[in-house]
Amino acid sequence: MQREIDNLKCRLLELSAEVEGNVRAAVRSVENRDAVLAHTVIQRDRETDVMEVDVEEECLKILALYQPVASDLRMIVAVLKINQDLERIGDLAVHIAERGLFLCQQPRIALPFRLGTMADKAQAMLKNVLDAFVNLDEAAARAVCVADGEIDAIHREISQQVKTVVTGNAQLFEPLLQILHISRHLERIADHATNIAEDLIYLIEGRIVRHQQVPGAGEEAMARNDILMTGELTPGNAIAKGDSPC
Repeated sequence: MQREIDNLKCRLLELSAEVEGNVRAAVRSVENRDAVLAHTVIQRDRETDVMEVDVEEECLKILALYQPVASDLRMIVAVLKINQDLERIGDLAVHIAERGLFLCQQPRIALPFRLGTMADKAQAMLKNVLDAFVNLDEAAARAVCVADGEIDAIHREISQQVKTVVTGNAQLFEPLLQILHISRHLERIADHATNIAEDLIYLIEGRIVRHQQVPGAGEEAMARNDILMTGELTPGNAIAKGDSPC
């Protein structure tokens, strides 16, 4: 059974790499007004869907054949839930690319507000939570949960700014509406990254923290989040990157 679980982890990591790449490409297509790249993101979504189904089928096969218990069962349950969140993040990448295609057909406008900052932070959350899964790093998972609040605040700020600008210039309604949608999609990506972090905490601790304030959301966790936003993770003590089953 351990060999099957290791193979399952590899498949999930392959899916996570695909999804992370699609999110990066979708954001870049908006920033660069790149219609070709946006179409590429949309076309690659089919591959993401196939990979998601493969992971789910593998989980069900392990459950049926081996009836895992304890930590092995938690691993399968966590992978099932993370798999679903990754597929939804892939869908959101497609939505961002579609909004980018619309903006490509409109006169160029400066991307105002803190949309670029929001995109960077949402992508960092996704990268950090996937690294945390590889390392089984509970501290990193908690830091991702803390970071979600900042994404929510930026989305609210952008929403208010869009309303203010549109009130004074109705001609910008359509492009700014697309930007508002992109902001919402990025906020949802951050939410799914937080879901993955909560599932990772469940995997490590065996305790469900969903719908609760994750412990560690104080100054120490915020400091850790500053470190994570630079891409520096504390090495895990279970599955080091060099020891990945892949």
